[in-house]
Amino acid sequence: MIVGTAGHVDHGKTALIQQLTGIDTDRLKEEKARGLTIEAGFAYPEVASGVELGFVDVPGHHRFLHNMLAGSAGIDTALLVVAADDGVMPQTIEHVQILDLLGVDRGVVALTKIDRVDELRRQEVRQEITQLLAGTQLAKAPLYDVSSHSGEGVAALRDTLWSQAAEQHALSAYGHFRLSVDRVFALPGAGLVVTGTALSGCIAKGDMVRLVPDGHKARVRQLRRQHRESDQAHQGDRVALNLSGTGVERDRIRRGDWVVADALETPPIKRLDAQLRLLDSTPPLKHWTPVHIHLGAARLMGRVSLLEGQRLKPGKSMLGQLVCDSPVHACLGDRFVIRDHGGHITLGGGIALDGEPPRRGQRAPARLAWLAALAECASVKPPYDLHEPLGAALDLHPEGLDLTGMARNLNISVQDLAPLVEASAGQVLTAEGEVSAFSRQALESLRERIIQVVASNHQNEPAMLGTERERLNRQAAPRLPAPLFRGLLKQLIEAGQLASNGPFISLPGHRAVLNEHDEALWQRLEPLLAEAPFQPPRVRDLAASGGLDEQRVRQVLTACARLGRLYQVRKDHFYLASATHELANIARKLMDEHGTIRVAEFRNCIGTGRKLAIHILEFFDRIGFTRRVQDERYIRRTALWN
Repeated sequence: MIVGTAGHVDHGKTALIQQLTGIDTDRLKEEKARGLTIEAGFAYPEVASGVELGFVDVPGHHRFLHNMLAGSAGIDTALLVVAADDGVMPQTIEHVQILDLLGVDRGVVALTKIDRVDELRRQEVRQEITQLLAGTQLAKAPLYDVSSHSGEGVAALRDTLWSQAAEQHALSAYGHFRLSVDRVFALPGAGLVVTGTALSGCIAKGDMVRLVPDGHKARVRQLRRQHRESDQAHQGDRVALNLSGTGVERDRIRRGDWVVADALETPPIKRLDAQLRLLDSTPPLKHWTPVHIHLGAARLMGRVSLLEGQRLKPGKSMLGQLVCDSPVHACLGDRFVIRDHGGHITLGGGIALDGEPPRRGQRAPARLAWLAALAECASVKPPYDLHEPLGAALDLHPEGLDLTGMARNLNISVQDLAPLVEASAGQVLTAEGEVSAFSRQALESLRERIIQVVASNHQNEPAMLGTERERLNRQAAPRLPAPLFRGLLKQLIEAGQLASNGPFISLPGHRAVLNEHDEALWQRLEPLLAEAPFQPPRVRDLAASGGLDEQRVRQVLTACARLGRLYQVRKDHFYLASATHELANIARKLMDEHGTIRVAEFRNCIGTGRKLAIHILEFFDRIGFTRRVQDERYIRRTALWN
């Protein structure tokens, strides 16, 4: 159990931790000289066998609130410290607000310095604390009167904390390992060490991890949990990792960076959809207000984009988006705090919902409904009940849900997410690394739409062998990634609902034919092409000789080429199939005799000019006909060998 202190400066947090544990958490020379905590300190007392307890002592001075926020990331229990002589002070109030925003729902209150006041004053301060905690998640926290000077009440407080630690069951490790770095240092002979609280998953010596946003991979050489050597650590542990790897250097890692499992291939982000909540004591928050953002151990600048209005009123909540100035990492359920642009006032906070929001349609009703479902889901601690949100998401996204991005956001694997989709009446489509989910109704509608588009194209373009795959993707499912669309086509072809004809997709039994008018024109053009089979007239000559429209002639000849009646040797130069086969036989005979084809010999055999002979041989080369024996299996697949 990790206990984090909270409270106003000089209320005795560090002295109380020393009384409880015998450990002085102020480790910096400046802290000892000034008697003031600046950086978060740590204490890991010896408890009963099998019981683990750690303390994070955070600074109480308002100038070091960013250090308090960094140290509070991932704590289990709050130890709120209020001095009996001062009572509730500004930082007492702000720390309680922050704990509530961070979702800390367990805590103990210590009323310190009771040896300096009488019982009446104690009672007054107890009443102040009760009023302060009312309406927060710490409203029922037990209160203990203590004196770090005389030791009065310390034993009772210690017994309570030690008992809570003994009763706390180990958290089930949820998802991939994630740690927000709050300290970075180098040890002689060991190298780089980073520390933080494990927010999820588990880690072991020898594991590979990723540094975010740096992107480098590293190996865990050594590991300490709760300040003790260990082979592994789990969610909720205070962890120190000794890392090694190419590019893993002290000056490239800083507080607020993340160490995540190698399997969590999460990109650094600058936009984060969230459920925002404003404190009662702050002024209204306008759209696009610049703020300080505290997420994990990170502090960065950004702006708040409101998705459901232009102004968020005090004490209210709204869906919004954090637009950060520098890359950040987040998954569903991560808590954050926002402060004003000067970093002086805590404005509110919220819960991360989606770390990979779309660039368009951010305020679309379907998008807002999905974010609202995620907000409801993330209102409790993981593992999340995703049944209703997934069912709603499938209905809201008939074009398909990207499960890869969703799994990253949920901090689980696609393999773990797929069964949840199927349990929510969905179906998963996988192909070439792309994974999307559909409701069964949406997927069946998509299949029907593909077949309808193919049928419609047959009707409008009877001379076509079918519809090219890429064009069919654009027409029937423009938002579906090409690999998934190809996978869906394969299913339809295997089921006999569609047929494949080279690059074309058609209905089974479809035969390309010319319409009546095109067929009539072809009957006029074919004899003209046959008059000089090895040197047929070009499109413009055919049109001129028959008084026809050149574009119309070109369209009909192109359609006949698709039907196999012609070959388009050059632009606007079409050869009858029979003539092309004859030319191919001549070329093959020359190849068989000489092992290659000389242009002069080929020209003499077909009786054309040199330039046209070269064009014909270039055409044969493009289709693979004139390649040498090692390519003959490919050559034999062309229609010219039939």
